[in-house]
Amino acid sequence: MSSSNTAKCPVDHGSSLPEAQDSCPVDQTSKSTWSRFFSNQPSASRASLSMERETSSIPRLTDGNWVYPSEAQFFAAMARKNHNPQTADMKTIVPIHNAVNERAWAEVMKWEAGRGGEACGGVKLVNFKGKPNERSLRARWKMLLGYSAPFDRHDWVVDRCGTRTRYIIDFYTGHTQGLSSNNLSFFLDVRPAFDNWEGVRMRVENFFGGWFRRSTVSNSSPSPSKIPSQS
Repeated sequence: MSSSNTAKCPVDHGSSLPEAQDSCPVDQTSKSTWSRFFSNQPSASRASLSMERETSSIPRLTDGNWVYPSEAQFFAAMARKNHNPQTADMKTIVPIHNAVNERAWAEVMKWEAGRGGEACGGVKLVNFKGKPNERSLRARWKMLLGYSAPFDRHDWVVDRCGTRTRYIIDFYTGHTQGLSSNNLSFFLDVRPAFDNWEGVRMRVENFFGGWFRRSTVSNSSPSPSKIPSQS
């Protein structure tokens, strides 16, 4: 675990103000981002909150990996913005926050696979921006089709051997099917932005690659076998 304030979590969830540099990982502009998952249980003493920080799997551009906030840091950041956090929620919210960011990075790496990032030590996260109040074009289109709005949006910029790509990440919530239907699930829509030729090229290749794979599977599917007639 690391206690460095410089190796902060990969998501600032809000503004670009100087304060946001050491107030990771809480949305600084929208109370509805992570505070929506708080319960109404009476808050225990803040002294019970852990000071340990978990190191992420997400490489930084300079050295090492990004580091997630401790329970105490998460609580303090929310309290500073008057989001009424509950200490009892921290042991649930912080692991969820960390797991969601790990999932986001895994989705980014799916896009980056096979593009040569390993030649220079791997793809690295350069910077990030939380935009909970800005709907992406895809999110707005989905909302027009009747889907629920994402509860958060992040923009991550990654570096692949000098080539930088901005990724848009829309976060959605849902509930699992069956007996565990009360369990909250998170759905991530991750894709490169159309900022430059690299982003456009990746999206086009992904679209036609997916279409080609679907077409290949369809064409290679065995035709139904005929049952010989009984004489």
